[in-house]
Formats: sequence, structure tokens, C-alpha cells
Amino acid sequence: MGIELIDPLRNKEIKGDQVKRRHTLIAAGAAGALILGGLAIATLPASAAATGCSVAYKVQSQWPGGFTADLAITNLGSPVRGWTATFDFPDSDQKVTNGWSATWAQSGSHVSATSLDWNGTLDTGGSASIGFNGAWKGANPQPASVALNGVICTGSVTSPTPSPTATATGGPSGPAPELKVSGNKIVTASGKPYRLLGVDRSSGEYACVQDKGLWDGGPVDQASVDAMKTWNIHAVRVPLNEECWLGLNGSPKGTAYQQGVEDYVNLLVANGITPILDLHWTRGAYTDGPDWHCKDATATCQKPMPDAQYAPQFWTGVANAFKGNDAVVLDLFNEPYPEIAAGWDKTVGWQCWRDGGTCTGLPYETAGMQDLVDAVRATGATNVLMLGGLEWANDMREWLTHMPNDPLNNLAASWHAYSFNACATVSCWDSQVAPLAQHVPVVIGEFGQDDCGFDYMQQLADWADAHSMSYLAWTWNPWGCSSGGVLIKDWAGTPEPGVGEGLKAHLISQDPYSIP
Repeated sequence: MGIELIDPLRNKEIKGDQVKRRHTLIAAGAAGALILGGLAIATLPASAAATGCSVAYKVQSQWPGGFTADLAITNLGSPVRGWTATFDFPDSDQKVTNGWSATWAQSGSHVSATSLDWNGTLDTGGSASIGFNGAWKGANPQPASVALNGVICTGSVTSPTPSPTATATGGPSGPAPELKVSGNKIVTASGKPYRLLGVDRSSGEYACVQDKGLWDGGPVDQASVDAMKTWNIHAVRVPLNEECWLGLNGSPKGTAYQQGVEDYVNLLVANGITPILDLHWTRGAYTDGPDWHCKDATATCQKPMPDAQYAPQFWTGVANAFKGNDAVVLDLFNEPYPEIAAGWDKTVGWQCWRDGGTCTGLPYETAGMQDLVDAVRATGATNVLMLGGLEWANDMREWLTHMPNDPLNNLAASWHAYSFNACATVSCWDSQVAPLAQHVPVVIGEFGQDDCGFDYMQQLADWADAHSMSYLAWTWNPWGCSSGGVLIKDWAGTPEPGVGEGLKAHLISQDPYSIP
């Protein structure tokens, strides 16, 4: 990343000298069940031919000219060390455009998907999952059969699932569930896996310091929440401002700001929507930073790291306000990037990220992620905590190595994934994010693309679904979509063409309790 721009329409930092990426046939990686278009087929690896395996081929969604398919494989025979799934499209116009969890290739109508290093071993009863986005013209028939390691398998075949319609499903019902972390999943109090699927709702981070009230004129009433429910939104990430919560600067401030946040959180929870409170803007003078960086010492922009002076105090206050309510999730700091002040030294950056203190190139004392975890837990709060990685939360490679200690083991990784980020391809997601998701829950705290389309976002959402990840799109604010990042045309939830329509249809097709 070479630059960071402030988009006045979105009040959102747009990172990167990463230009728009258009994806071709790509490898991807994740464990689970192999899926593709609306088919269910029994398959047999060559090394397990005596007893076989099962494969489900399913079209998840379909639209004019395109579709998303998943393939789920479970080995029922002896262990397999390396596998390749193959099939033939019945129509010459059917193509795989990009895929995940395998190395995909196509020659004519023949398609192959070869396992990656991390998912090539299938023990007896073991499973793997892959998927792809495809193109078609005229007709989109399913393959007649699928082979694994050259062995043709037979089984039941179902018709492709029609594309979801953008009509309201009624949205969530009942209050939002209390949540906790169990292994690499977020689960309810009863232990049922649950995904956070929804949007970000900006303005709580900036309006109070720009004399725009608390929510920049946008409603936070029942009608506005009902609009979210028509999209089947089950989680809303709410960015906050450190100074406004503590009453240090801005208007409204202190008690009025705190009460406004608490009222909105309570309204969301009562409507079955999980609130995610995010510390977005903090104090900290980074005057020697690049010219594009905001050098204001006050909490008027994104800083490389939270400040030791006030950030722990902020989280002590927020945790005290919401402890005992585990339906609320806390996102400790939006988009860290301490490594840039150290000349892009990621080793120094990760140490600063975890431990804080005097960090190379930063003139203010920082609070590390361990400091913020400690501040929350010292209040007795047991809420799930989300932590973003380096490079504006897009680099997650050393997250697990530097994970702070939490006595409750209640931490989730918060990953941000925009089309202009460095890690914006399926192959990168497979190599950098999928391995992390095998150990801790991964929540895509923000995602979007640098235009008003939905192609990149569709690809990422499909990949996240296949990996049982949570995700929240930026942003539920009617700012006019000219360069991306805007989902709605008005507070009634009218979707922006492309990005909004695509996300709404996708969310309606999802159930947070249904884990792929």
C-alpha cells in the first residue's frame, strides 16, 4: 500500500495503491465439504475404491449469465493423500471463472480441481470443501457425473437452486443471541454455531466531532431497524469515537453520547440483530507520517494504533456499560497499521500491535491489543472480542502467533477485505486467511469494492460462506454510490443498483444458524 485517502462521502479511509483487480481462474483453500452447483453425487477416490466417498454438488445461486457452485467431499474409504476432482460441463458455454479451496483448471468442457497442500489429506470420514463462480449462456445443466482421482461416481442429482429473490424474508425474530467463542466458531449460549452476517452503519465515529449530532441525521429508530430486517441483516457493526464517549471533545459528548449508543444497542438486540461496537477513531499525533496521513492529534481520523492515554479508559467504560449482555460484540480497534511508521517492518509492527508502548516511528504512547483485552476483562465483561490485523486489518499472517492472552479464550479475528487491498485474491485468502480460520473465528468486519458493482463482493461472500465465516459490508448509509462502499439509496433500505441489490439478495439467501 502506498497511499491512504479520505473519502469525504464515506468518512472512510480508502487504503492502498492496489488498483482494481479482476480475477481469473484462481486457486483457493479451505476445509469443509466440496460443493458445486445444484447437484448431489456420490464419488469415490481411487485409493478408497472399495468403500467410496460421498460428494455433494450444489448450485448455491444462479443469475442470468452466471452462477456460484459448491462441491462437498467426504471420504468413506481409506486415507487419501492428494486428490483431484473432475467433471465435464454438458454445455460448451459453461465456464469456471474463478474458484477456491483447490487449484482449478478447465480445458474445453473438462474441469479439474486439485487439492492444496493443507487439504490434500482426507482421512477416513474426513471432508474437504471447494467452490467456484461460473458463467453460462442459454442453459446451465449440471454435470452427469463427478470423478475423484479418476474414479467415476454415481448418486442422486438435484436441480440447480434458483437465484434468491430480493424480497423480505421477515428478518431476524426474537432478541439477538448471547454469543461466545468455541474453538474456531462463534456459538450461542447453548453451543449452536452462529455467523455474524450484516453491514456496517457509519457515523458514530465522526458525526460527534463534526457538529453533526451523534448519527449525522440518520435515524436509529424502529423503522430504520425494520428496513435492515428486510435485508435479513443479523449483525450491525457500529463505529465509535473515543473522545466523544469520554467527553473529551466533540458534540454531543460524554453522557449524551454514551446514552445514544446504549439506546441503539438495546434496540438492535431487541430486534434480533447483534451489535458490534468498534473503536474507530482515537487520539494520537502522527505528525511525521506520510503526507496522505491525517496528522490531527484529536480523534478526527484513523490512527495507526490506539493511544495508551485514553483507549483503555474508553474500553473500561464501554465494557462496564455492556457487561452482562453477551449479545454485544466488541471490536477493539479499527484497522491498525503501526508497521508503516517502522518502514513497513512487519516484525516490529506485530510486536507493537500486541504489546503497545513506545513503538518505532510513533511519537505517542500506544495501547497494544493485550492492553485493551485486559481493560475489558478487568471489568468482568465476558463479551466476544474482535481484533484486526496489520495493514488496515488486511494482513492476518501473524495474528495467531501474536494473539493476546484472554483468560476466557473468547477472541475472534477481524479481517477487512476490500478489492483494493493487498490480499484481494482467492489464492491469497486461501494461503493467509483460511489457515487462521481453522483455529479461531474469522469475522470480515468490513468488505467492499472500489466501484458500485458486486462481482468482487460476491466472490468473497461465496468464499466466506464456504469457510463458515461471518461478514459485514461497508456501509449502511445513503451517501450516493459513485466509487463503492455505499449500499442503500435511502434509510428505508432501497438498495443501490449492483452493490446493494447483490448484497441484499445474498443476505436473504443466508441463515446465520446454518453453517456450511
